[in-house]
Amino acid sequence: MTLPTESATARPQEPSKLRATLGALALVAIVVGGGFFANADWGSLSALFTEGWKYFGLMVQGVVQNPFAEPYSEYWLQALTGMLESIAMAWVGTLIGALLSIPLGFLAARNVAHPVVVQVTRVILNIIRTVPELIFAIILLLPIFGFGATAGALALGVGAVGTLGKLTAEALEGIDPGPVESARAVGANGAEILRWAYWTQVLPEVLAFWLYRFEINIRASAILGIIGAGGIGSILNQAFRYREWDFIGILFVVIVVVTLIVDSISGAVRHRIIAGEKAKSRDEDTASEAEALL
Repeated sequence: MTLPTESATARPQEPSKLRATLGALALVAIVVGGGFFANADWGSLSALFTEGWKYFGLMVQGVVQNPFAEPYSEYWLQALTGMLESIAMAWVGTLIGALLSIPLGFLAARNVAHPVVVQVTRVILNIIRTVPELIFAIILLLPIFGFGATAGALALGVGAVGTLGKLTAEALEGIDPGPVESARAVGANGAEILRWAYWTQVLPEVLAFWLYRFEINIRASAILGIIGAGGIGSILNQAFRYREWDFIGILFVVIVVVTLIVDSISGAVRHRIIAGEKAKSRDEDTASEAEALL
């Protein structure tokens, strides 16, 4: 019987952390250098811990006041109305992005379109994804449609096309080729194959993408409103301009609470769509096991 050698029983050498350390140091240097070249006033950072609590207290005072007393009843009404407008902007923008992303997703899928068409479409989607919704609103839409929710909804819709189109293309590329071959074998034409062999397989996943984008658009709509594109962001911008801290606190509470509620509902719907019949069958099996135990 031979005993294991020392080299065989020795612990493996720990990987070097030099690359990760250098990367972290480079990131810190970039942040500090960016602040230096931006003429940041680092001395005022301490005011965040001294003056910040004062403004936070003023915002809390607005939230804890009687919501049915003047002027707080008007504040809550304006906040809820603006938030509903932001949700409407996000919903319309998501619908626009979803409808436009369907054909672009098919054109960007390697197993559907010609390679040249795929490359051109993917370049277009990449360009759209690199431009923030804020830039679309400022440069293209606000000069055309003016200030208001219309420009905000269109900016959200155009911005969603790039992401939804890419995700749709990737979902199409990952389908099971069996139904496609079966449809071709029975003589289905191109449109029928795209509708029943491709689109049917990816529809649940694509719907989940749309709902997730709707959640993102709700947050983005508040930012767009700051530049005058409607929604609760426009009201928040006016409140900051006039230093109405109690009103600002109410606006923040409405944004956070409504966003959390919408995210929870959307997340539950997305889970149900993705789980589909599997979740239903698991529930039925669990119920059957419980009945058997009883």
